[in-house]
Amino acid sequence: MNLIQPMPLSVSKRWQILLLETQTELLKTFRSPAFVIPSLAFPVMFYVFFGLLFNAMGGHAGNTAKYMMATYAVFGAIGPALFSFGADVASDKDKGILSLKLVSPMPVSSYFAARIFTAQLFALIIILSLFALGALFGDVVMTRGQWVLTLVTVLVGTLPFCAIGLFIGLTVSAKAAPAIVNIVYLPMAFFSGLWVPIQLFPTSMEMLANVFPAYHLAQLALAIQGNHSGAPWYAHVGALVAYTAVFLALSVKQFERIDNRH
Repeated sequence: MNLIQPMPLSVSKRWQILLLETQTELLKTFRSPAFVIPSLAFPVMFYVFFGLLFNAMGGHAGNTAKYMMATYAVFGAIGPALFSFGADVASDKDKGILSLKLVSPMPVSSYFAARIFTAQLFALIIILSLFALGALFGDVVMTRGQWVLTLVTVLVGTLPFCAIGLFIGLTVSAKAAPAIVNIVYLPMAFFSGLWVPIQLFPTSMEMLANVFPAYHLAQLALAIQGNHSGAPWYAHVGALVAYTAVFLALSVKQFERIDNRH
């Protein structure tokens, strides 16, 4: 019987731990240029080519740039969420870092919350970069409320992908995790209509898009512009909540298997 019981942490102490863990996670992430540069540059680069240049050549007065701004914001935001949890958690698990954190006095929730904040910070930088490009060079015009609501929707919409990435990170090895994340991320982005408008797909592919959470998040962002297609907004929200719940439940089961505190 363990006679030494850990002292409960106060709320202020929990916030201090979370802040320190987040700072550590951000420092570690920004020291990894192989992750930082592609994560920030690729969505912006793709948007310039496929959103701004196609819009300028087609003469659609901002329509293409506006549409693609929303879908590439989703594409850019979900990448860090998937990789921060998928690849990094798998690496921490294999190196024993996760086990060390589990036996430390630090609440394990701080470890996962810090990763969510890091992923959302990257998402924020990407979204604001695309907003600036769209407004300055793509003739994208929206109301202040539409800009803010799009930003909040995409940021909150990264949570299902954090859950998916967490399940991958807890399930596979560090060597396999990046490949698995890419296998999930890139085909999902294409079939969800994040690279090209979903309306250009055959009907069968449009129906297939409903399987992917990225499609539902993109449709929510597009609905703010009045460009969405298909189901009403609450159906897309329900799909994203369901994905989050399912993959969190699966992650909890995987976490219990590797938890060395019992």
